[in-house]
Amino acid sequence: MTIESINPFNGTLIKSYETHSAAEVDRKIRETHAAWNDWKKLSFAKRGEYLLNAARVLRGRRDELAKLMALEMGKNLKGGLAEIDKCADSCEYFARNAEAALTDEFIKTDASRSYVNFQPIGVILAVMPWNFPFWQVFRFLGPALMVGNCAVLKHASNVFGCAIEIENIIKEAGFPKNVFQTLLIPSAVVDSVIENSLIQAVTLTGSVAAGKKVAEKAGSLIKKSVLELGGSDPYLVLHDADLELAAETCTSSRLINSGQSCISAKRMIVVESVAQPFLELFTKKMASKVMGDPLDPKSDIGPQARKDLRDELHKQVQESIRLGAKCILGGKIPEGNNALYPPTILTDVKKGMPAYDEELFGPAAAVIVAKDEEEAIAIANDSEFGLGAAVFTKDIERGEKIASESLQAGACFVNSSVKSDPSLPFGGVKHSGYGRELGTYGFKELVNIKTVYVKS
Repeated sequence: MTIESINPFNGTLIKSYETHSAAEVDRKIRETHAAWNDWKKLSFAKRGEYLLNAARVLRGRRDELAKLMALEMGKNLKGGLAEIDKCADSCEYFARNAEAALTDEFIKTDASRSYVNFQPIGVILAVMPWNFPFWQVFRFLGPALMVGNCAVLKHASNVFGCAIEIENIIKEAGFPKNVFQTLLIPSAVVDSVIENSLIQAVTLTGSVAAGKKVAEKAGSLIKKSVLELGGSDPYLVLHDADLELAAETCTSSRLINSGQSCISAKRMIVVESVAQPFLELFTKKMASKVMGDPLDPKSDIGPQARKDLRDELHKQVQESIRLGAKCILGGKIPEGNNALYPPTILTDVKKGMPAYDEELFGPAAAVIVAKDEEEAIAIANDSEFGLGAAVFTKDIERGEKIASESLQAGACFVNSSVKSDPSLPFGGVKHSGYGRELGTYGFKELVNIKTVYVKS
């Protein structure tokens, strides 16, 4: 089977890839399992040395890797460089913090000695998306390797070039052969990979639909799964918010990666008393962003990753308008053989519209007016998603209370955009998935949490 990589800015063919056959996939999994038998025996220090080498390789190749992302999925160069830097920084964090996170936990019982330790489980399948083609992989891969697991990757079909380069980075860093391998396969064969007896668990970042399929298959085989799925992150702007900060943060968050981020601001829920001045600031800032070639340093927004994704976003916008929303900015597909979509703002958004109920995975923002703080919180939680949320207020104590107690999401921020940090756990609730990556909890997600009880 041949899969083509298409440049989303100009529609030209980048490269064609032949997918791996079932026999090749089986061979690669067996090779990775064989490598695991030695890899799991290495010390944390030794495994960390390899990951620190990977960080150096990433930094040395940051310009070419950022360009590759721009060509394959339309990320602008500034965003691509930042992504590679984050991967490198995180590799260093994982290398230096895994051992402490996985130290034996001694618990006093009637035994002479009883404790919990954390053992690697084997080969993990990672099913990863195109929107952050390096970060999403290293976010999983660094902790997985540090705890002593090995991994195979099924990357999104439009970023096979990135997938190959990730394997090359691991090789260049000097890792033992086959501890990580890329599988060039279509989504249709993921089930058969999960069925392989040497695959011990699967982690997926992607759509709710994809997550349900993977969870069903893994569950039927009693294999653990970790899912980071979609988000429709609410950003609450309260009556006492710094409106300049709120508008700037909502704009930068909504447009990060051309709007293609699970944790970008999606629903701006604004208290009625400040709705008009916020909307004026927000509209001005959104309208000021430059859309164009992702290889042009002046471009703030590149194309959507594929035309079909752009068209689906436009369909959601148009259906929301048909149901009564008002489009005050953008909302029109540009001419040309590209996947561009402009910064778009929808107002008068109500329940029952795609802009209210669904994830808009692109540079389209929904502005929803709430009569007061209580209603704003209720609207924020009135969603099938629960990945991230943010609240803007000058009353820090109240904002923290709302974030910690009231908002139903896996990551809640006050006066800041939602973001991932290697030292903090990351994941969602409801249809945004389950399990956690990053932080201490990420190290412990895909291990055997083993009780050891000794009586003498």
